[in-house]
Amino acid sequence: MATGKGQESLKKKELKRFRELLLEKKEDILKNAKRTLNEDMTLDADDLPDEMDLASSEYLQSFTFRLRGREKTFLKKIERALVKIDEGTFGVCEDCGELISMKRLEARPETTLCIRCKEDQERIEKAYG
Repeated sequence: MATGKGQESLKKKELKRFRELLLEKKEDILKNAKRTLNEDMTLDADDLPDEMDLASSEYLQSFTFRLRGREKTFLKKIERALVKIDEGTFGVCEDCGELISMKRLEARPETTLCIRCKEDQERIEKAYG
């Protein structure tokens, strides 16, 4: 027969695993951002032979900035999940208060909604654009 203490240590072990996963994702995002600053964002018109190349390069630069904006949003979600781990609220749906399934947390540890509430949110967004 399992004791409550055994279940707590398992939960702590899972939380530790999720913390490590979130920190790894955070580190990847920061590495990509640094790489962009160091390599991708250097635009020198002298290196481009004509206006088409310049326009194409500016488009790619703009696209990269948009991607970095998404990464910034993702980074905020990761930070929020780490705070929830510290506060003891990690894995609880912010809409309905139910536990988020382990399968969903493993796929998206930064999530704040259970699958049912996320599907409801997506339906509403689709309906109202």
